[in-house]
Amino acid sequence: MKKYCFGIDVGGTTVKMGLFQIDGELLDKWEIPTRTEDGGKAILPDIASSVLTKLQEKGIEKEEVAGVGIGVPGPINAEGTVPHTANLGWGYKEVTRELEELTGFICRGGNDANVAALGELWKGAAAGHKNGVMVTLGTGVGGGIIVDGKIVVGTHGAGGEIGHIHVDDAIPGFCGCGNQGCLEQVASANGIVYLAKWMHREAPCDTSLTIESMSAKDIWDAVKAKDNFACEVAERFGKYLGLGLANIASTVDPEVFVIGGGVSKAGTVILDYIQKYFVKYTFRGCREAKFVLATLGNDAGIYGSAKLVIEE
Repeated sequence: MKKYCFGIDVGGTTVKMGLFQIDGELLDKWEIPTRTEDGGKAILPDIASSVLTKLQEKGIEKEEVAGVGIGVPGPINAEGTVPHTANLGWGYKEVTRELEELTGFICRGGNDANVAALGELWKGAAAGHKNGVMVTLGTGVGGGIIVDGKIVVGTHGAGGEIGHIHVDDAIPGFCGCGNQGCLEQVASANGIVYLAKWMHREAPCDTSLTIESMSAKDIWDAVKAKDNFACEVAERFGKYLGLGLANIASTVDPEVFVIGGGVSKAGTVILDYIQKYFVKYTFRGCREAKFVLATLGNDAGIYGSAKLVIEE
């Protein structure tokens, strides 16, 4: 009888790992270094070794394990293959096949943002929902789209790359993807600072913010303190993100949007700005979607990865 599974979240610095019961109870979590040297050839063997060591430590038989789920940064297709993952050193890699060979367990893989979304819908802020979108506002803007409990992967594993929705021709400069006018340019932690500097260049004004050295946190703290300029920046941020999410809603009609990442630590104030413009721009039939803040934090990835190998 299958009683346990593992959820793995591979990052550029560390690999987060979790041992779960198949009902979703997290029994143990730990981290190992991500050894990216030599083309990242040690990453999967290190993961497999840590999984097998944990089984011995806990006295769990291999027959009791349903499998291993793994989330990786960048596109990964339905067959568990990545074309290239620069920050891990990988080129083309058959991730789940290799991990199956190393562990002897069934393995399933997903993009890290997608599995975080799955985790939040399974055991986090959106528990109980089958259709939802998670937006991760960190260094970039990540996303995961869940329809009927399943991740929208896409042909090339790039489903859910919502940070690269085009929102404005007028945004100066270029996104890291090479395009211009992407949501990520103005709604990530770096993006909202970029947005504020752009707006201040266009229309200099008095503000409590130190324009050259402000952070995303500084901007949201100033919003809470009713700084007029900061509130204008929040309005523009909300307009861009609300527009992007309205476009998604008109496509997949989610029950709930989960807002996570470092920017979400500003609290519910950011939801007010986003939802205001979401309602303005979205199709009427989609306006009832709820907005919530993520609750699983850095554990969302291991929860979602574990869910990949648990049958309904």
